[in-house]
Amino acid sequence: MNYNPLAVALNAELSANGCKVLDMLSEQGKAIFFPRKGILGQGAEAKGSDINATIGTALEDDGSPLVLDCVLKSLNLPKNSFLYAPSFGNPDLRKAWKEQVIKKNPTLASKQFSNPVVTCALTHAISCAGYLFLDAGDEVIIPDLYWDNYELVFENARGAKIKTFNTFKNGGFDTEALKAALAAGKSDKKVVLLNFPNNPTGYTATETEAVEIAKILTECAAAGNKVVALMDDAYFGLVYEDGVTRESLFTKIVDAHENLLAVKLDGPTKEDYVWGFRVGFMSFGFKGATEAQLKALEDKAAGTVRGNISNGPSISQKILLAAYQSAEYDAQKAEKYATLKKRYDIIKEVLASHPEYAEAFEAMPFNSGYFMCVKPKGVDAEELRQKLIKDYSTGTIMLSGLIRLAFSAVPTEKLGKLFDNIYKAVKDLQK
Repeated sequence: MNYNPLAVALNAELSANGCKVLDMLSEQGKAIFFPRKGILGQGAEAKGSDINATIGTALEDDGSPLVLDCVLKSLNLPKNSFLYAPSFGNPDLRKAWKEQVIKKNPTLASKQFSNPVVTCALTHAISCAGYLFLDAGDEVIIPDLYWDNYELVFENARGAKIKTFNTFKNGGFDTEALKAALAAGKSDKKVVLLNFPNNPTGYTATETEAVEIAKILTECAAAGNKVVALMDDAYFGLVYEDGVTRESLFTKIVDAHENLLAVKLDGPTKEDYVWGFRVGFMSFGFKGATEAQLKALEDKAAGTVRGNISNGPSISQKILLAAYQSAEYDAQKAEKYATLKKRYDIIKEVLASHPEYAEAFEAMPFNSGYFMCVKPKGVDAEELRQKLIKDYSTGTIMLSGLIRLAFSAVPTEKLGKLFDNIYKAVKDLQK
């Protein structure tokens, strides 16, 4: 394939000094670049000119954005919120998010990783990762209890193959299954995705398990494999038990080995309860990474955004930046966390006080996030889901033979009834 000279330059950076990251990229990942000499680059060079006829926006004669008053009055934001955000994302928001990531993961304060690139929410970040690292036929290794949208993102859109391994063993994460999955297969390129807190199960690895996972990934890289570890941190921070790892697994692998590329996919959607804002982030790191190599990965990520959606929503980014600069942010976030933690605690109490529920379902391991799952006994999960809607006016999700319960969306006073309805519906079907 003949690459654009800008792509050639980025690829040279990613293979400099024996760096193996270039070999981890897909063919499209190798070909992608940020068009610094295109419209955006030329527009940036013209910024501040007396007459600027570059970017396709519309301005009033005073230079402010040409905006409909009926739209403007709905937002308590300055007019510049209506302008395009850069394909890399609002630079102030990128800085603020990286500061947030370090604040929430103090171990990262002494480690080097890229500036985050803004995507159109976390699903788009996962899609960009697929673009950058997966060719048709490549495998992506994922626990067998996973968010079903991975199938659309990786298999339907990229032509890759999802390879699963057993999620739970003895009430915890099955690290042995992960190790076996990485060891299998003939390719020396390993793409693995881990999601903590997990959707659908609401499980986060314990600190002991997280150390073991990082060790397994590092040993795989040390054996000569090129490992891309995608961290889906959508529900990061929502941990409700002691002993569960409080920092992202990204912190343990970002500088673990030269052949292990850590990719953090995160965002405020679930963390900051802004589901409709559609803002996400991608960050990169590997042992020995130079500033230029991290910048090359940022360029490729931004090029992927540019070639797909051009850029993320500016208004959402402006609102989030204002929130992160607010003196009330930390206290308000703690208040919302307390609401979810209270629901989690009530569920544990409900399950503990109703031993008879074990006749109808088994609660899968959970300790964090928005969800928990139950495994119905002696009945079909899809049949149970339909019965819960029809006879008990209770909506749930069926995934992989389990019933997923989003307790994040259930009023506190109705949690007891939720589990009682499941119990009764299973008993009805068992007759």
